[in-house]
Amino acid sequence: RSPPGAAPAAAAASAGSFTGSSVSTPYGSVQIQIVVANHKITDVKALHLTDHGGRSVQISNDAAPILRSEVLSSQSAQVSSVSGATYTSDAYLTSLQSALDQAGI
Repeated sequence: RSPPGAAPAAAAASAGSFTGSSVSTPYGSVQIQIVVANHKITDVKALHLTDHGGRSVQISNDAAPILRSEVLSSQSAQVSSVSGATYTSDAYLTSLQSALDQAGI
């Protein structure tokens, strides 16, 4: 927080959609988008999840809702990886952090 009368910090966005960087894994890329309102994450969308092979798709589809729930609960990228979905989890959280950085959260 800035002291009273201080100039506000660099324009941090308080609302909007922010798309994280696309993160490559051995099983395909992962890209996340967040929706922010009043400096809070109100939604997390997976724009792209790993897709190299049926097993990869299944793992990502299982992990994404868990990661989304954890992110919404914690309001950060500081959440645990989903067991059995390390590549997806790491890429998801890296892309998420990129979107959070853009949002100024």
